[in-house]
Amino acid sequence: MISSLTGTLMALLAISPLVQARAPLKMGDTGAPLVYAVLGDSTAAGVGAPYDDGIAVRTTAHLSLTRQVTMHNFAVSGARMRDVLEKQLPAAEAARPDLVLLSVAANDVTHLTSIPSMRSRLRQIVGRLRAANPTVQIVVTGSPDMGSPPRIPWILRGASSMRTKMVNGMFKGEAKRLDLVFAPIAEETGPAFRRDRTLFDDDRFHPNARGYAVWTAVLNKSLAQALSSDREGVLPRLLPPQN
Repeated sequence: MISSLTGTLMALLAISPLVQARAPLKMGDTGAPLVYAVLGDSTAAGVGAPYDDGIAVRTTAHLSLTRQVTMHNFAVSGARMRDVLEKQLPAAEAARPDLVLLSVAANDVTHLTSIPSMRSRLRQIVGRLRAANPTVQIVVTGSPDMGSPPRIPWILRGASSMRTKMVNGMFKGEAKRLDLVFAPIAEETGPAFRRDRTLFDDDRFHPNARGYAVWTAVLNKSLAQALSSDREGVLPRLLPPQN
């Protein structure tokens, strides 16, 4: 039953990762310099809204109130954690970011990526980012509530929500273990998206500009937590790259 539902869901949401090169974005003229990297899938790439209304630019604008920010967005629509590890991470390592937002897992939810493999890839991503910059702070979102988009057939929404919770349970556990900050996107935005379908783009799957504003409010709090005085200067727990 699960495999047949999964096949239907994958057919509905089939998206191939599309490479999109973006120039670094500089914002802010006060405070210390901050290299900020965004990695992930279509939500990090801003699909569903004008790019400037997506989470990458909006969180950069908020960070620039107190920092001189250089933002690199390596996110690619359709990406899974495997794609982040293999295709986005090398460029992020070269940028040696001080702060990273990893917004990925929705496509792993819909493709039923095994949780152990997701955990292994997350550890590899974290280990390599910290090898590039030992003091980098990392915020992870896990998956949004994949039972909320109207494009998901109602018969699949319960299973999609359950799978979201399982995947995010792994992210929460690893965030605690690895000294990351977990941004509770599913928990704090899922109810709003279920109540208000006008937060979705016309594709009935991705957030629109108003929807991303809901996300941004959660992300700004988590990014501030990552940069808070009780975390800055604390050497994160270092992990060797995992195989």
